[in-house]
Amino acid sequence: MMKALCTFATTTLLTIVAAAAAPEKIPLWQGPAPLASGNSENVEVFMTLYRPEAPNGAAMVICPGGGYGGLVTGGEGSGIASWLNKHHITGFVLEYRLPHGRPDVPLRDAQRAIRLARSKAREWGCDPGRIGIIGFSAGGHLAATAATRFDDGDPDAEDPVDRTGCRPDFAVLVYPVITMGEGTHGGSRNNLLGENPAPELVTLYSAEKQVTAKTPPVFLTHAEDDQVVPCRHCKLLHEALLAHKVPAEYLELPSGGHGLNGYKGPMWDAWQAAALDWLAARKVIPASDASQAR
Repeated sequence: MMKALCTFATTTLLTIVAAAAAPEKIPLWQGPAPLASGNSENVEVFMTLYRPEAPNGAAMVICPGGGYGGLVTGGEGSGIASWLNKHHITGFVLEYRLPHGRPDVPLRDAQRAIRLARSKAREWGCDPGRIGIIGFSAGGHLAATAATRFDDGDPDAEDPVDRTGCRPDFAVLVYPVITMGEGTHGGSRNNLLGENPAPELVTLYSAEKQVTAKTPPVFLTHAEDDQVVPCRHCKLLHEALLAHKVPAEYLELPSGGHGLNGYKGPMWDAWQAAALDWLAARKVIPASDASQAR
């Protein structure tokens, strides 16, 4: 990873203008958005690109929460992009389609966002080998699903973006929904899978059941007193990751509830600092960019 950092610095950073650009809305699909049935729907799906003034090459697709019934694009979207930019990380806020019982739809959008960010990485000042995903609450479930279900791309695809792999290089999950089984968040499950999903669908969309040795490294954080999505969700995934020998770190916070006191305060600051330290320890970002959080 250190070699990748150095290579990026010498071949890419020299070509980047060191001035923050205005956020850019990027359409995910050129034309109608695809559905699992092979059909498509005429809806526009976007991610918004936030560029830091001096990018370090790392980038993250940001999945806001909202119980799969809405999107919290402020505190869990643009606010996160601004935080990442302060630490020289490029942010892509994904406004994924809401499922309405079509569980594949948000995942298709998240996978497409990763492919798009990777395929245009050099153009956007990113390293294609340091494209991660971060998600909150139901957006954390989406990020966890993208981190456990991915492919290498289709080399024969007509669309060059689809020839690119959608495995994130790392994932950060903040008070995420993880399981669709016992103890799930009912609203998220109903919106994603419907009210009476088949057992195999519950298993497929329970991220802790989909971990393999190929799952990327994951940082997880959750408040012990979260009454909306219990911290058991993070623990289930953390145990599965360790069982498959996937590098993982779980930070359990003593308080803050769901949303960590409205995206502010010591618990909010604590997970952000710890996540940056974790990224630096994994050589995803320079240590100097993590130290700015303290």
